[in-house]
Amino acid sequence: MVDEKGRVLVCERFRVPGAWQFPQGGVDEGEEHDKALLREVEEEVGFLPEHYSVAKSKGGYRYKFPSWVSKPAHKRHFVGQEQTYYLCRMNPGAPPVNLMQEPREFSQSRWIYPEEFSLAWLPEFKRETYQAVMKDFFGVELSE
Repeated sequence: MVDEKGRVLVCERFRVPGAWQFPQGGVDEGEEHDKALLREVEEEVGFLPEHYSVAKSKGGYRYKFPSWVSKPAHKRHFVGQEQTYYLCRMNPGAPPVNLMQEPREFSQSRWIYPEEFSLAWLPEFKRETYQAVMKDFFGVELSE
């Protein structure tokens, strides 16, 4: 999510203080990626499709879960993820971020310029993916 000033939306995980990330979510079985995007954005930050437009998407980003990562029982067979990222531009008049969704995933949010993103906010296994996304979408080289 990018606002009119070119800032990106980052949110702090509700149960992991200090862990900031983009809103994200999974694709349900049989669901198209574009439909999952609309659903997840509304579920996590409260924006409806009329509040933003999709400017770009790119897939093929991957990471593996380290053995120490705990996963819910229904996801224990997964060893990693392949992700598609979307660049969504906020439309004029869009409401503020609404994190009071059920179930609540984030404790707070903020809009930052892409070069302000810190890899230290992420677990080590996700850092390479975020470096690639920030370079591909914003031309920003993040270093540790």
